[in-house]
Amino acid sequence: MHVDLVSEAQHDSLIELLTELHAFYNEGVRVPHDLVREHLLGNLLAPGSPHQLVVASTDAHTVVGLAAITWVFSLVDFAPEQRRHCQLKELYVKSGHRSAGAGRALMAWVAARAVAQGCHRIDWPVKATNARGIAFYEGLGAFQVAERLSYRLLQPALGRVGGLHGPCVTATRSTAADAIS
Repeated sequence: MHVDLVSEAQHDSLIELLTELHAFYNEGVRVPHDLVREHLLGNLLAPGSPHQLVVASTDAHTVVGLAAITWVFSLVDFAPEQRRHCQLKELYVKSGHRSAGAGRALMAWVAARAVAQGCHRIDWPVKATNARGIAFYEGLGAFQVAERLSYRLLQPALGRVGGLHGPCVTATRSTAADAIS
């Protein structure tokens, strides 16, 4: 099993894996490969993307697992040894390759890279119904962060909150006079 950042030679195989990942989260619904390719190249791997895509492969072209990571700085931990951490956006292994070491190899690569980057921790979400994934993570020594919940804001509420259906919200600088009035 080889683990490293995705290479151009692996794009087609990664598109297959991303298509399976989409179906996993969307009750078997398949997405066109062209749409996945456009998203992969135009967003996920584009210059300036905050993500790094790490893949597990059986050979130079065949991707069997994926980890998407981002390096972030804490807004509440200011000590140098605690301020940087790794956000694992996704960890996914193709259904036919699970329990063969790809997930463990991906997590080992991500953990080693996180330590090398000066990270204090790795955080990630997990689907509540993913019992197999949860058992895998706990087997690594990870634990559920009990005081955290996940929320999502979708349209049309997103548009309402963002002011798209009403007056435009602009940021202005407050003055002492504003605070008094």
